[in-house]
Amino acid sequence: DSSLWRSAHKNRINMAFKGEDHLDSLPLPVQRMHLIQVDSVQRWMEDLKLMTDCECMCILQSKPISIEKDEQNELILSSQYSTCDNLQLLLKRAWIISTELTRIAQKLEKNKWQRVHSMTVRVNCHVRSMINEYNTFNRNSSEEMHQFEKLLIDKCSEFTAFTERCIQTGDEQILKSMKSCVNETLTTVAQYFGQLIELVLTHEAQNLMRQIELSDSVYITESAISSLFSLTQEGAHLCRIIAKEGGVVALFRICRQDCFRCLYPQTLRTLASICCVEEGMHQLEKVDGILCLADILTDNTHSEATHAEAAAVIAQITSPHLTFTQHLSSFLENMEEIVTALVKLCQEASSGEVFLLASAALANITFFDTMACEILLQLNAMKILLAACSDKHIVDTPYSRDQVVTILANMSVLDQCASEIIQGNGVQLLMEMLFERSSSGNSAEVAACERVQQKSAVTLARLSRDPEVADAAVKLSCIPRLIKLCRSPTERNNSDSVLVACLAALRRLAVMSPDGLEDSDFQQLVKPRLVDSFLLCTNMEESFV
Repeated sequence: DSSLWRSAHKNRINMAFKGEDHLDSLPLPVQRMHLIQVDSVQRWMEDLKLMTDCECMCILQSKPISIEKDEQNELILSSQYSTCDNLQLLLKRAWIISTELTRIAQKLEKNKWQRVHSMTVRVNCHVRSMINEYNTFNRNSSEEMHQFEKLLIDKCSEFTAFTERCIQTGDEQILKSMKSCVNETLTTVAQYFGQLIELVLTHEAQNLMRQIELSDSVYITESAISSLFSLTQEGAHLCRIIAKEGGVVALFRICRQDCFRCLYPQTLRTLASICCVEEGMHQLEKVDGILCLADILTDNTHSEATHAEAAAVIAQITSPHLTFTQHLSSFLENMEEIVTALVKLCQEASSGEVFLLASAALANITFFDTMACEILLQLNAMKILLAACSDKHIVDTPYSRDQVVTILANMSVLDQCASEIIQGNGVQLLMEMLFERSSSGNSAEVAACERVQQKSAVTLARLSRDPEVADAAVKLSCIPRLIKLCRSPTERNNSDSVLVACLAALRRLAVMSPDGLEDSDFQQLVKPRLVDSFLLCTNMEESFV
């Protein structure tokens, strides 16, 4: 069902362009954990139950209420939830503990001993709650995991007792001497906590892999893949764990079985997420993943949703922002088939989402290998892309136009490209793209608009070496628009990259049509060195008195 993949397409495309999200390192080892980015009020509402549970436990001094063995099943509330829900609860609890440990370090630095102690008690309660909750829905923990649980609980109890002694003494010298010991204990707690979470997540990834590999049931396999996808959304570290535990191998095994065809879109979406890390890419290469993707893309019996998700995986693994794509030697062997299938997908796309994924893959491939541009030219891709841009239901966002103009810019290095642009009314499209503005003010959309402006100017500069293209650009008043973008920082959203591209395009057009500029524009924007014109334009900020 196409609705399964449409909701996530923007996140996956951003992932494909930006590569892995590198979170800033935090003071404690455990804070490498992915911080769940949501609205602050929504976060508070979700955490409220966990926080109040913790306060209740503080009042009870962390003493669990004993129950009879035959009553256990009645009191295990978490059993009604799925594995995915339980893992989300675990990750939220872990996020709270991670945040609390960071705050303890901050308060300790400021010698706020009372706050350090109260927060230590809270962490102690949260750790016990997390371990109890996890053991409730997981009955087959390893001996190593139980050892780490005991180590962490014991260290947390020691930490709480330590900080309690600190608040009972008023001697500043004693507190100063105890501070280093408290810091060491805090670091040890953080290390034990990080190691326990690593073990838990590895254990859960192994369980999901086992379900995917051993089950013949579509329902069970779908549930396991869904849980696996949820884990991949929690950050690159989890993707590495999944890749190391054989996630890529297991998922490609699904993609090679006809009985699981209905799960292909979901499986491919999960693969795209895992392949944002180097370990995922290596595994993909080892299992001939490129060949499998090529087979899926060229198989006309697959649904459009499946083709679109396969295109998303291609977009991910060929992202120019990733530094570990060089080993994809098998991609070159299958590139012509893949490019041909992607062009067809662009041509037949029934929605903007499908076109976006297919065009993003093509755009990345044009960076990946220059031969791709020649293949695109042979396939009349220029004509297909230009035609798609006239359909506002298909190319309906700055993100889609960014992909199209990226392909045009990379193809424009070929001499044969100029005639294709003229025939497809491409100069008019490039002129329109110079006016690209964000309607929402969203930062990602504004950045996409800047890229569209920059790349359209770059494409014009490259194509204007052909007199026919330059003449068409002059007739469409490209020169006044380029001057406006150079002189008005607000028109280019204060983007330096747009300014440089516009200056380069303007200078190329000025050579072909010197009469199109006023003398002041020529003296300031064309005649000086490029760097001097750049500095002049960057100082043209509006001032208000």
